[in-house]
Amino acid sequence: MNVHGIKAIYRFEMARWGRTLWQSLVAPVITTSLYFLVFGSAIGSRMSAMAGVDYGSFIVPGLILLSVLTQAIMNASFGIYFPKFTGTIYELLSAPISPLETVIAYVGAAATKAVILALVTLATATLFVTVTIDHPLLMLLFLAAIAIGFCLLGFAIGIWAQNFEQLQVVPLLVVTPLTFLGGVFYSVTSIGEPWRTVTHLNPILYLVSGYRWTFFGITDVPLWTSVAVMAAAIALPMTIITIMFRTGYRLKT
Repeated sequence: MNVHGIKAIYRFEMARWGRTLWQSLVAPVITTSLYFLVFGSAIGSRMSAMAGVDYGSFIVPGLILLSVLTQAIMNASFGIYFPKFTGTIYELLSAPISPLETVIAYVGAAATKAVILALVTLATATLFVTVTIDHPLLMLLFLAAIAIGFCLLGFAIGIWAQNFEQLQVVPLLVVTPLTFLGGVFYSVTSIGEPWRTVTHLNPILYLVSGYRWTFFGITDVPLWTSVAVMAAAIALPMTIITIMFRTGYRLKT
């Protein structure tokens, strides 16, 4: 294991994040604060409890993941796309560092950013609503697993993308709409058919529901299903990345 190579890439990515802190951390926190002001305070005060939890508190886990999923994909995708864009990807491919070590470095840095963003967002939420966490250790474990899974997805998108526009397609046109429709602002039990069945086809629902369970001990779907979806969210993109490196897909051409 080339620890020095992993550290070098990791430190470079974290330093780059520090130079774009406003875009990467401050802007998402401000956006989330506006959600809390509108949905948590203004609208939430007029709504009844959701699944026995105050509405403003109920939406906290979903709003955290709403920011984390998008930022995790964008950070990881840009991290590997930028060397392709500048042409330094060939230096990376010829360096004495394996594909696995490359993934660990880039995904590790992106996941670290996502977890920091989540914790800052959680701290921001406490300024607007009362937040309780029934299972704090499991909350961190769920958060790390979800962040890693979507950072791996972002890494695969960064290899696939041929321009900056393609980097935005999945996070903006796929992940964000699915997150909004994945139980961020509501409990699935509060909607009728056929939309309840349609919502259960959304994989984001299982992530949001499982993560919400770590806060309040309530879930719209079986907990083991949420764990299985999280495992698939890690295994599937990792398999795709492995194939990309083995075939040199959009890396060597």
